[in-house]
Amino acid sequence: MANRSDDQWNRPLRDLRISVIDRCNFRCRYCMPEEIFGHDYPFLPKEKILTFAEITRLSRIFVSLGVTKLRITGGEPLLRKDLSALIHSLTQLDGVEDVAMTTNGVFLPKYAASLREAGLKRVTVSLDSLNDDRFRRMNGGRSSVKAVLEGIEAAAQAGMQVKINMVVQKGFNDQDIVPMADYFQKKKHILRFVEFMDVGNTNGWKLDQVVSKQQIIETIHKHMPLEPVPPQYKGEVATRYRYLDRDGEIGIISSVTDAFCSTCTRARISAEGSLYTCLFASKGYKLRAMLRSEQSDEEIRSYIERVWRGRTDRYSEERLTHTKQASSKIEMSHIGG
Repeated sequence: MANRSDDQWNRPLRDLRISVIDRCNFRCRYCMPEEIFGHDYPFLPKEKILTFAEITRLSRIFVSLGVTKLRITGGEPLLRKDLSALIHSLTQLDGVEDVAMTTNGVFLPKYAASLREAGLKRVTVSLDSLNDDRFRRMNGGRSSVKAVLEGIEAAAQAGMQVKINMVVQKGFNDQDIVPMADYFQKKKHILRFVEFMDVGNTNGWKLDQVVSKQQIIETIHKHMPLEPVPPQYKGEVATRYRYLDRDGEIGIISSVTDAFCSTCTRARISAEGSLYTCLFASKGYKLRAMLRSEQSDEEIRSYIERVWRGRTDRYSEERLTHTKQASSKIEMSHIGG
């Protein structure tokens, strides 16, 4: 029997991903292409972005509905001033088991120590190639590989668990699959391969640019034999594989060819305080006005609960049966990954 907070597919609410800013210092092709997000792009003004106090209050309400994991995202979250203060507030919430962050990594040498001191234990860093030319082409020429690797090392030295996410695009960086796996196995960091997804409306997604989960496994297995690992918990995003002839493991996030909608327990809050019940959603539920009105925590909680209970999203399972794609999906830069 479903709990009263489960959605229409009996999926509980367990994870909340919070975008703290819609800006980024990178211009990755699959997220914020330069020709769309140029110097005149209308990013959110400060007064429309949730304050740390509002984020903490909202997180507390979500925790009362069953959320145990919080992930800070962006844009690039470390562009948000004094982020460690928010991390500290969130780690103090009763019921929160895990606070993590996704970042492009270049600011970690500056902030890793203070983030760890504030209570951040895990960080995921995006890196799509070890080849500097390819990486620069993918990130809009905004960063070298060296800068990201230095960020990864800084986070590890500060005592955080580091995972690396690599978005794989056929014809762009698929030749980097094995070099990335080999490098991060030796560094003892978990590498997760992410199938190229049709998030938002601006990344030029085409199905023939997707390198499938099965292709990724077969490519690595030829050089570094793998075997599957059972999931650690229901709803785990990545399918995990361990190396047979060496220590370590990889993960594959296969939203396109092996969707995991049936176990999705994630809600997302955009930087301006809208609730999205799917990464591919076209509709958000505005919470900022409620936070800035006289409405009580219980009233906001009841509203969020009604939204979640009505949730039917399973876009990735339905993607290839759609005769036409959903229009005006929220951009990934607005709600993180």
